[in-house]
Amino acid sequence: MSMELGTVITTFEGPSPSGFSFVVTCNSREIPVRRGQFVELETEEGKMIASVVNVIKTNRYFMRAESVKEYERGGKTFTSIFPADRWEYIIADARVVGIQADGGLERTSFPPSPGQKVYEAEAGTLSRFLGLDSDGGIEIGRLRYHDLPVKLDLTKLLRKHVAILSMSGGGKSYSASVMIEELLERSPERGRVGVIVVDVHGEYSSLAEKGAEADYSDHVSMIRGHELRIGVPNMNAHQFKEFLPDMSEVQARELQRVLDELRREMHSGKGPFGLDEVIERIEKNGELHKQLQQALLGWLFDLRSLGIFENVDNPNWESAVEPGEAVIVDLSDIVSLRKKQMLIAYMARRLFNARKNHRVPPFVLCLEEAHQFCPEGTAISKGIIETMAREGRKFYASLILISQRPVRLSTTVLSQANTNIILRVTNPYDLDHIKQSSECITSEVAEMISSLPVGEALIVGEAVNHPIFVKIRKRHSRESTHGASLEDAARDFERRNNRAKEDAKAFM
Repeated sequence: MSMELGTVITTFEGPSPSGFSFVVTCNSREIPVRRGQFVELETEEGKMIASVVNVIKTNRYFMRAESVKEYERGGKTFTSIFPADRWEYIIADARVVGIQADGGLERTSFPPSPGQKVYEAEAGTLSRFLGLDSDGGIEIGRLRYHDLPVKLDLTKLLRKHVAILSMSGGGKSYSASVMIEELLERSPERGRVGVIVVDVHGEYSSLAEKGAEADYSDHVSMIRGHELRIGVPNMNAHQFKEFLPDMSEVQARELQRVLDELRREMHSGKGPFGLDEVIERIEKNGELHKQLQQALLGWLFDLRSLGIFENVDNPNWESAVEPGEAVIVDLSDIVSLRKKQMLIAYMARRLFNARKNHRVPPFVLCLEEAHQFCPEGTAISKGIIETMAREGRKFYASLILISQRPVRLSTTVLSQANTNIILRVTNPYDLDHIKQSSECITSEVAEMISSLPVGEALIVGEAVNHPIFVKIRKRHSRESTHGASLEDAARDFERRNNRAKEDAKAFM
């Protein structure tokens, strides 16, 4: 049995099947019990697991404020007159989580007895109770207040999608990088997936750098936003209409006829075609109504001006995704949100269709700033991401949604993310949105979320049997330069600027 913490006492509310209070009798530690800690005790139903939800210190000598003030009026301390320090004690309130059973967790139906001893929950008991995978799981960090690595089962964590939610600077990207490292470190025997990271701000490029504690550079490839291209032969009129929602059905029908014609020519040996060939074919079509022709050409000229359409894809998504490998799509050099949404919509659809046809391995699409690509309102990329959220689990195509504004994220997508990793959130609208999305988040838990330090997270949902607070482990790869302090960034700029000036003088 682990360390004894205290004894169950009688209160007006309990003990009851849902909760109890205990007086802390442990004197071997300066802080014997903490809010959020798990405890255990033996009951008639079996081993009961509970979570400490509040800790109160009390002392009968300090219950009357006027007495304390009167005795200390002359400069004397209260404890010099009375043995007050011997009457201080701690009471902890605990909420019952369940009874540990062979098959997992069972509901409690009978309260513990006053006088029963309360112990610190053992690591093995907690691991079984929480449903952790100690052998082959994804290690996120360590359970707060317990010496227990939090290793989450790969299937339970990713099969039904994950949402990582936090305010700006709360550690979202850091936590996602830890998960990516874990996926890259898996062996073929444990099962490996492909990883695609949509990096909006260039925060994940450090995963491909050498010289850190662990070197993932051989398993990580980078592609910059300005290098991405959409292969026109792979498009159909429906996909063009997604990019141009105001295109009429008649225009789409004519566009599809032209695409089919060019595709037949391509298969007969003429080679792939781009938007220029599509535009040229429509311009030469004398049978088209003039107004329809001009409107269709206007839409296509608009798309051509974006500079993202070619005769072949870059990269070839079906060959880019490999088990145990990561592709980082760095969109930091693209300003236009419309262009970013088009590229991600096309990429996601290509990957999802390829996965349904078993042309790519099971994969995880990590979507940074997910509210930009799948907002509550309209977006070019929203449709395919919602489709992946609803149907991806059937085909082992998983999503990791990362957002600092959950209230702006599509409720359809967020509700399909069955595991939430929530770091510090202080915005009341976001907190309320998170509470509504998960019945496991009580008002006490929501209060703790708003006061979380950077690097600590609440994990709730499919991956764990009960909500837990976790200290995210240290990254093995080099930390992103975005995590540097303002002072370091300012000093680095001046060093670079001075060096450039000196080089310029040397060539004069």
